This record gives sequence, C-alpha cells and structure tokens, in this order.
Amino acid sequence: MASADTPLTLGRVLTTAEDVIRRFGPAKATVVDVAKALGVSHTAVYRHVATKAQLRDLVVARWAEATMPPLRAVAARTDPSPQRLRELFDVLIAVKRRRAIDDPELFAAYRTLAADAQSVAAAHVGELIELAASVIRAGVKDGAFRSVDPVRTARAILFATSRFHHPAHAAEWIDLTIDVAYNDVWKLLMQGLCNGDSST
Repeated sequence: MASADTPLTLGRVLTTAEDVIRRFGPAKATVVDVAKALGVSHTAVYRHVATKAQLRDLVVARWAEATMPPLRAVAARTDPSPQRLRELFDVLIAVKRRRAIDDPELFAAYRTLAADAQSVAAAHVGELIELAASVIRAGVKDGAFRSVDPVRTARAILFATSRFHHPAHAAEWIDLTIDVAYNDVWKLLMQGLCNGDSST
C-alpha cells in the first residue's frame, strides 16, 4: 500500500477504485468512497476525475484495456489468416475466463459498471471488431477467405461467439460441453467464410 505522502496520481486513484469495488461492490465506485480509501479529501480526487460517472468509465476502460495486448499481438502476426482468426478468438475467450476466475469480484462488478459506461464498452467492442476485421481483410486478400465485408463479418463472428466470451454469459463457462459447442460454432462460421480447405 502506498504511504500517505505518495503523490496522488490518476493511476493510484483507479487502483484504489478497483480495490474499493472489489471489496464493497460497484455501488461504492464513487469519488467520496475512493477518497476515504486513499485517506485524502474528495477535492484531491476531483483533481483527477470530474464526476462519479467519469471515475466509473475510467475503471471500465482500464479493465478493458488490460485484455487487449495479447489480442493485438495475435492480430499483428503474419500466420495464415484462418489460424490467426481462430487464435484471436481463442485468446479472447481465455483472457475473459482467466479474469473471471482470478478476480471474480471485479469481473462481476465490471459487468454492472459497463452497462452504464456505454461509450467505453462500445469502443472496446469496436477495437475487437477491427482486430478481427484486419485478419479477415488479410484473408480476403490472400484468397483464404471469400470476398466479404471485413468489418461486417468480424462483427457477425464476434456476436455469434458471444456466449463464449461476453461477461453476461460467465455463469455458462463452467459447462463441461462449452468448448465442444464453441468448436461446432466455429466450424459452421468458417464453412461460410473460408475458401476450399482453409476451413479445416
């Protein structure tokens, strides 16, 4: 824990906000509650966040950003497009499941907070779609995928696989048959997207 004379930064505010939410739930994601946990005045916290809504948006944005680096890394590779697209979604699913297991309190709170942080959630989904679209675009160019609209197709795949990675379905992830269902859905999607033997 930081000492009382540690400079108050936005990073400290958000780390403390996450801890408060983890311990007491999303209702405590307020400037006053975070200030109490930091041992400072709420005025000091207001120098970094203007409102409770902004504080919650920043917490959601930080949580979402932490899921992205491994996904960006997969999308940036030059592996064959069908394998890369599958790995992109495999990694997305693994990241979400790991966070649900490792930090269940914050994961559950994120679901509640994200419902109010609509612009942040939309930006997160938008980046996921663009990462998938970049892989699809490459696959169309090299002939592995049919001639499709990359963005619309990426959005359709994201929504078609939402049961396996969207936090609203987290309770279903303990189902022992869920990976079989994911594989079946993926094969069906790739039958529509891939040319020739690329779907295997």
